[in-house]
Amino acid sequence: MAMHWTLGGDASDPHRLAAFWAQALGYVPEPGYDEPDGASIVDPEGHGPAIGFLRVPEVKTTKNRMHIDIRVAGEPPWNPADRERLIHAKVAELVAAGATEVRTEHYGDQLGNVVMLDPEGNEFCVA
Repeated sequence: MAMHWTLGGDASDPHRLAAFWAQALGYVPEPGYDEPDGASIVDPEGHGPAIGFLRVPEVKTTKNRMHIDIRVAGEPPWNPADRERLIHAKVAELVAAGATEVRTEHYGDQLGNVVMLDPEGNEFCVA
């Protein structure tokens, strides 16, 4: 049986970061979790892991050792044109929510993913 687990992250502003990732992933605030120096979001359907953010005094200074990939097209096989349209739509949504687009990566002649930064500079990909 798989274990339930939580992805934890450091943050300068845990509530802002939790709100960004809740929008990005379709998550909601964790019921009953109300901490001034922490925030937690959960999958409303109960399938995905919880994600918690704790306030830390230091700022991010280097590349993440681990990051989230948002897979907007679901599982393969994909229609390449539909997948590309979904990726670009999600990137635009996340830029409007405070993310920064870094670069686009291709695999051969197809869009692979878009590398982005969340509002605190943490790398992630939209694929």
